[in-house]
Amino acid sequence: MSDESTKKELELQSIDTNTMPWGELYIEQLKTGIPVKELISDPDTGMSVLKITYKAGFTNVWHRHNCAHGMYVLDGILKTHAGSFGPGSFVWFPEGMLMEHGATQDNDVTLLFITNKPFDIRYTFEDEEQK
Repeated sequence: MSDESTKKELELQSIDTNTMPWGELYIEQLKTGIPVKELISDPDTGMSVLKITYKAGFTNVWHRHNCAHGMYVLDGILKTHAGSFGPGSFVWFPEGMLMEHGATQDNDVTLLFITNKPFDIRYTFEDEEQK
């Protein structure tokens, strides 16, 4: 490894998410997009950190992931199958857990979304459609 590539790997990264434009994570199965800001993605492990917003009334219906993921609530209320969580809450979902989560009917929720390896999603309705 050259000194130049080592130097680049060791550089601190800082992202101003307040000025960064929103992108969209389109979910084909739901035919909808989720506002997203990709903060970091590790090409070696697939670990990623995103800032996302679920719009009021949106629920990511029953699904599973082959990755574990955490959600740190920045603003609003994260509504899950296991309860509701406000700003400052960190919610961890283990790999393979059946879950649903989203925003409340009245307010958006903004959160940091952290995965431990490459993101994937499988909805229960997809399994039922194959039967």
